[in-house]
Amino acid sequence: MVKILVIGSGAREHAIIKSLNESKKEKEIYCLASNNNPGISDICNELKIVDINNSEIIKDYSIKQSINIAIIGPENPLACGVADSLWEAGIGVIGPKKNLAQIETSKSFTRNLLREYKIPGCPKFKTFINMEGVEDFLSLLGEDYVVKYDGLAGGKGVKVAGDHLHSHEEALSYCKELIESGGHFVIERKLIGEEFSLMSFSDGENLVHMPAVQDHKRAYENDTGPNTGGMGTYSDSDHSLPFLEKSHIESAQKINEKTAKALKHKFGEGYKGILYGGFIATNTGVQLIEYNARFGDPEAMNVLSILDSDLIEICEAIISEDLNNTKIVFKNLATVCKYAVPEGYPDDPIKGHQIDVSEVKNKNILFYASVENKNDNLVQIGSRAIAVVGHGETIWEAEQIAEKNILKVKGPLFHRKDIGTTDLIQKKLNHMSSLK
Repeated sequence: MVKILVIGSGAREHAIIKSLNESKKEKEIYCLASNNNPGISDICNELKIVDINNSEIIKDYSIKQSINIAIIGPENPLACGVADSLWEAGIGVIGPKKNLAQIETSKSFTRNLLREYKIPGCPKFKTFINMEGVEDFLSLLGEDYVVKYDGLAGGKGVKVAGDHLHSHEEALSYCKELIESGGHFVIERKLIGEEFSLMSFSDGENLVHMPAVQDHKRAYENDTGPNTGGMGTYSDSDHSLPFLEKSHIESAQKINEKTAKALKHKFGEGYKGILYGGFIATNTGVQLIEYNARFGDPEAMNVLSILDSDLIEICEAIISEDLNNTKIVFKNLATVCKYAVPEGYPDDPIKGHQIDVSEVKNKNILFYASVENKNDNLVQIGSRAIAVVGHGETIWEAEQIAEKNILKVKGPLFHRKDIGTTDLIQKKLNHMSSLK
């Protein structure tokens, strides 16, 4: 009997728990949550609402339940050292220790690591703790710059020239805001191309790569509107993306491998968990935008829903550093994930309204996020509500299934109809061609 604890209660964690539940191994699954996610509570032996960033609470619960493996879903518990605390208690963790998690929690750490270890894919950048030199560096970069808050901001701390910042004056004003709120920041050259996510299982020594996925951060169609946690994603049946060449995937895989090696050299211990690179294919090759230290959300729904191997066995291999002897297979299916989000999301989302999913016949394609069960009704609680994932032989087929079913999710919600459509993908292909 293996006892597994999943920390977190969004759609990503719902996807993880669904995948764990498909294992043929004898198991019990527990969840420490920040909301009473009905999709998760239906599967788990126990779902308990606690402060998921409190290492002591999580450690005490894990000891009491005799947990063997803990999987950390969101980034904040990693930043708070929850993995360190669990390892100290003798519990294997899928999720890096606090030092290693800096790959996500500090933009400057990541850029400096790439520079120090001569890892390719690092654009020109500079880190700042005050306003000294900011104006000069912006002048050097001209109109091709990005300002990144040096810490966790829920995917919303990045301001891009032309999209969010329309002059050096606006950029300087944002930098001053960050300094005044006690923050540091990185300014780097803006990269032009097509973005993609490449996640890898890492046991500290060996990496096994997952299919490439494209995420859509902007709230509205045609990639407009404010940044969000991610409105949807798609992947192709060949585990690449239509606008990528084989060399792009290979470059991203090599960057992940070199980064894992650098982290082990720097800290004297390996990175155990999910190493998630956010990459961009440009006319000069693949560049790294940023790292995350856990499964992406929505990307987890794409890759885990086509995982044809036992996730518990993969977790055991990560903990015992045996990934190179573990066969990991993904089905050759395309996937499209679309999020239904509350009206007003992300800046001023409405809360407390009912959602009806009764018209969706195949409930297995639903992944619950910021919702709760109240008086036998599904109620939205303020962030992305429900993700719907379609599978098919082609992206077109998968998109048709996702769109048809997300329209059956009723409530004061909206979604991006364009994710995974032929028109959107053609725009991506045209964009890549124009860069050559």
